[in-house]
Amino acid sequence: MDKEARLHGTTAAEHPEALRLWLRMLTCTQLIETEVRAHLREQFDTTLPRFDLLAQLERAPEGLKMNELSRRMMVTGGNVTGITDQLVSEGLVERVAVPGDRRAFRVKLTAIGRTQFRDMALQHEAWIVDAFAGLNDKEIATLHRLLGKVKAHTQNAANAAVELA
Repeated sequence: MDKEARLHGTTAAEHPEALRLWLRMLTCTQLIETEVRAHLREQFDTTLPRFDLLAQLERAPEGLKMNELSRRMMVTGGNVTGITDQLVSEGLVERVAVPGDRRAFRVKLTAIGRTQFRDMALQHEAWIVDAFAGLNDKEIATLHRLLGKVKAHTQNAANAAVELA
């Protein structure tokens, strides 16, 4: 049962519309993510975390240190290390020494990794576009704008809380 379905049978008075909206957003996110994970597995024999790591490296042609990858992906260093080890063994990424720091290295896409990621990214984009095919361009723009307002409000509230701490 998805998060939204758990409210089924309750009245709107029992739960604020904001909660119902939050659960709808979570449900949609989970449904889309499940589809993306299945497509990545079926078409590219890969996982979403591997795709995410490759995406981070694609945005940083000079490569990223492991702690930067971990921070950007919001996962532990151990998770990043395991995924990186697999991708190195497959020739999709490489570790490059950082001049002046014998302990550090950057992880970079190889030429093969860049090509394979480009293929995956094009398909990923198509899957996401398809997930929103039930909305027209104006509805997508409106939803994007409204979620931007939620994002800004939440970030402002979080920043204010940090300032008070």
